[in-house]
Amino acid sequence: MSNKELENKIAESKLGGGKKRIDAQHNKGKLTARERLEILLDTNSFEEIGGLVTHRSTNFGLDKTKFLGDGVVTGYGTVNGRLIYVYSQDFTVLGGSLAEAHAEKICKIMELAMKNGVPIIGLNDSGGARIQEGVVSLGGYADIFYNNTKASGLVPQLSAIMGPCAGGAVYSPALTDFILMTKNTSYMFVTGPNVVKTVTNEEVSAEELGGADTHMIKSGVTHFACENELETIKNLKKLISYIPQNCEEVPENLHYEFKDEKRLKLNSVVPGNPNQPYEIREVINQLSDPDSFFEVHKEFAENIVVGFSRLAGRSIGVVANQPSVMAGVLDVDASVKGARFVRFCDAFNIPLLVLEDVPGFLPGTDQEWNGIISNGAKLLYAFCEATVPRITVITRKAYGGAYDVMNSKHIGADMNFAWPTAEIAVMGAKGAAEIIFKKEISSAKDPVKKLKEKQEEYATMFANPYNAASRGYVDEVILPSDTREKLIKAFKISENKKVSPIKKKHGNIPL
Repeated sequence: MSNKELENKIAESKLGGGKKRIDAQHNKGKLTARERLEILLDTNSFEEIGGLVTHRSTNFGLDKTKFLGDGVVTGYGTVNGRLIYVYSQDFTVLGGSLAEAHAEKICKIMELAMKNGVPIIGLNDSGGARIQEGVVSLGGYADIFYNNTKASGLVPQLSAIMGPCAGGAVYSPALTDFILMTKNTSYMFVTGPNVVKTVTNEEVSAEELGGADTHMIKSGVTHFACENELETIKNLKKLISYIPQNCEEVPENLHYEFKDEKRLKLNSVVPGNPNQPYEIREVINQLSDPDSFFEVHKEFAENIVVGFSRLAGRSIGVVANQPSVMAGVLDVDASVKGARFVRFCDAFNIPLLVLEDVPGFLPGTDQEWNGIISNGAKLLYAFCEATVPRITVITRKAYGGAYDVMNSKHIGADMNFAWPTAEIAVMGAKGAAEIIFKKEISSAKDPVKKLKEKQEEYATMFANPYNAASRGYVDEVILPSDTREKLIKAFKISENKKVSPIKKKHGNIPL
């Protein structure tokens, strides 16, 4: 083969499905597979692997339709100087459909990433399995799923959905750590609108069934819903900055110049009335380095807030009850959302900060019938299992079983702080008074007055942090303004924490 012939083949490979199909991709408001990689990766850092691969099938005229690369661009490059393995599906080649050679390319990248301890980023834009190759396509998907599972907890896996993602194709992203979707151009569903119509007679659009907003707000399948492809790629790059290369490393600490770390605004953030809401993100932003909080799952289960932040340059994961939504109560969705995030942080050595203001678990038939018991247990299990440094700050309410679940001292938290506004009790003062002093209240001349009196009595006794502090369940009661300073020191002394795991195959998390 001459040099010229090689150059021609490389040029052909880079054209994907050809100019006409590239134009069609642009007309849909979508970038091509290679354009996406150019934006994602550092300039001139991409090294392609498998650019001359073609499919081997001859069924249904496929022998007459061959494209170099077989519909997926694979290789490695750097993101802000960090080595990343990538694959980017090319919708201009047979609709980005997955079959034998296409799957083999992705699997090769994944195997290299696992061997070398490097994150994997997948840019998904595919019509699904290549029907012409039959069961071989399904086998290709299964090979990818198997590698996803092997890579889970070993190296970070990020999936960006840049186009359609249907059928078996959705399960590979679902097995990865984070999913990002692009609004209006990306979809995820096991069965598309036409199949839904045929089977259930239900009419639904692709957007309503599996669009970015649907999966962000209703199902929680996606962690980020981005306005356009550029924002999707920007979020990918930001996300990778908080996490390490693999499970044996720690996230990079950024340089930080220490100043006055007191945050006086925190002294007035919790209202005097215990039933009045406040915005927990205000607390998070005050505790975090400026503009460092990067929220995950923002519009799903809004009664709990999770995301990455930095504290004196150190990457941390934040889990916080949100008093301004449903009083910060834990329900099915919030428990699953929190558990998933905790397990990711633990897998990749990211310390956890828990901000607690929780009145309990949400009561009602809907919650019980949808498994609040087993789902709440997922969050409990995740915290119990986590071996990274874990610090809790109780800002206000810590009631009942939810107190235990939200990273209490009893389930292995390293440091537990409480603000003077903290209320650590089995339940709220009113409910407790109604139970404990039931007879006394009912026999009183003025039951309303007596209830109020007994409510205040209970509150004086339990609606404070000092009873818990006297038993060592709270390590220190602190001024809110001192919290950031205390956290910086606490995470610093915990950075070399080592926990020897109990020898077993694995636990049985209540899935």
